[in-house]
Amino acid sequence: MHLLGPTLLGVAILLLLGALVVVKRIATGSVLDKPQGSFLVQLVNIFNLFFLLIVNPLAAVGLITGRLPALDPTRVSMQASWVVWLLEIAGLVLYVAGFLLMGWALLTLGRHYQLGGSTPRAEDKMVIRGPYRLIRHPMYTAALSIALGLACLIPSWIFWGVFAIYLVLIIPVISLEEEGLRKAYSVQYGAYQQRTKRLVPFVY
Repeated sequence: MHLLGPTLLGVAILLLLGALVVVKRIATGSVLDKPQGSFLVQLVNIFNLFFLLIVNPLAAVGLITGRLPALDPTRVSMQASWVVWLLEIAGLVLYVAGFLLMGWALLTLGRHYQLGGSTPRAEDKMVIRGPYRLIRHPMYTAALSIALGLACLIPSWIFWGVFAIYLVLIIPVISLEEEGLRKAYSVQYGAYQQRTKRLVPFVY
């Protein structure tokens, strides 16, 4: 760790998590939501909570106390310094961008927010402003960005595995979620799908 140092990185992780909790409380009126829906949907939401509220804080505490190597024996040692620098820069950008995007999406949704995979409620309006102008699932993009960013900042088979699991779980949930959105908003959502991408603007 060259850019921030382990202690500063650990503190930054905790500050970003704390800020996200505050933003969610202000934007949606809640901090934790009970997972509902099909088994897959519940699994994704539980995994998301586990990653954000357990894995990230543990990584932060491990960095601050210097005990991360003992907590994570799967860490990958990098010999080439330029690879370390490249991963750290990419990791910082992805990690911070993920938190910013998630906060922006929560503030945009406001009281229309529901856990991923949920069927829209009667009072919910289709939100197509803010980050939703560019991509249909910015919160999933944000979660993947945070997971990938952490894996770059702390190269480890565990963190790379967390990102891979996230990706495998999120893709089918997106299909389920979009099916419910098409039923709820019909032609309006179909037109929205035609002009936007799922996760990455102009790409996918």
